[in-house]
Amino acid sequence: MSARQAFTRESADTRRDALIAACARCLGTHGAQGVSVRAICLEAGVSPGLLRHYFDGIDALVAETYRTTGTRVAAAMHAAVVMVPETDPRGRLLGFITASFREPIADPALLATWLAFWSLSRTTPIIGQIHDELYAENRQDIERLISACPNAPKDTRLAAVALTALVDGLWLELSLGNAPFSVAEAEALAEKWVDSFI
Repeated sequence: MSARQAFTRESADTRRDALIAACARCLGTHGAQGVSVRAICLEAGVSPGLLRHYFDGIDALVAETYRTTGTRVAAAMHAAVVMVPETDPRGRLLGFITASFREPIADPALLATWLAFWSLSRTTPIIGQIHDELYAENRQDIERLISACPNAPKDTRLAAVALTALVDGLWLELSLGNAPFSVAEAEALAEKWVDSFI
């Protein structure tokens, strides 16, 4: 009698999540132009039929990957905020902003994937829409955190735009590696900018 290998079937959510994770890895490794159904399925270890079963094609998978990645980044930033007491609005704002300078956000693999999303945002309408939504949500989060500070400026929108631009630039350099500044220096710069607004 031969021994039979036990067969376990993964849940639909697990298979779908595996395709999203494989898409993110492919975007990070091959860039926007190097992503294909074949490459993603090879990375995920599944057949192309499974991708088509869960998504209406590669564009839908890339869009869901962008949403999922954006949600994970936002969750990490919100987790940094809740670590600071509500009685410290300045600290909560700094926590949100400086979360981008540490893992899991300051990560070369995430940067490579994010750069692919940025390039697609100009050529693929649904990716452009998701990009606009994610950045609007991020700026609104920063605006709310600024508004909670005692000396908040009247125009929190422009302050949030400026802080977002600063964070993006510092995050890019830190994630690329070999930045000409440390995480502590990036945090100190962000703190100076915050103090100039509040």
